Amino acid sequence: MTEMSTSPAWHLVGDWFDTCKCSIPCPCTFAQPPTEGDCDGVLAWHIREGRYGDVRLDGLNVLMLASFTGNVWAGTHTDAYAAVFVDERADDHQRAALGTIFGGEAGGWPQQFGETFGAEMRGMDVVPLTIEIDEDLGSWSAEIPGRVTARAEALAGPTTPDGARVQVHNAPGAEVGPGQIATWGRATTDRADAFGFSWDRSGRSSKHFPFDWSGPD
Repeated sequence: MTEMSTSPAWHLVGDWFDTCKCSIPCPCTFAQPPTEGDCDGVLAWHIREGRYGDVRLDGLNVLMLASFTGNVWAGTHTDAYAAVFVDERADDHQRAALGTIFGGEAGGWPQQFGETFGAEMRGMDVVPLTIEIDEDLGSWSAEIPGRVTARAEALAGPTTPDGARVQVHNAPGAEVGPGQIATWGRATTDRADAFGFSWDRSGRSSKHFPFDWSGPD
């Protein structure tokens, strides 16, 4: 029997965001090739409420560094690499559950996206990982001390109403799956130095998506 067929029912609800190399707005969200033909960046998940069978996952975080060349959504990309970081606050049962879900072994959207992206894994580590999301989506951030810093503020401009957010519905290339709303931002800090990934920049694309996943179906 496969891992997926023996997985218990699970459900995660939370916040996802990225900071990446692309110009604003990142073309990948529109199922187009990256601005410069290749992309690398930070992907961060904060689980507001979650369970894997009887294992509670509320409040835990996961972060990924990733890179690729070409159009992921067209299936024509190459050189896909990733490294994953898991919240050190998770106990052994929680770490196992997160590994199974995010590794695509428990079905649902993570399995679909994992099969689409098809990244070669450069490594995994358990780390102190802080993710903060403003309730009004004014800003969002993730931090792994000495290794990753990703901060962004909501995109705005001369004709954006006060407190309003720049959003996209029905994105054709949503990294969290269909049916969620993208809120666009501008990265104020985007820095990584781990597992062969290295960059330090600001002013590029960022976006926030809520996510709502379940499995093993």
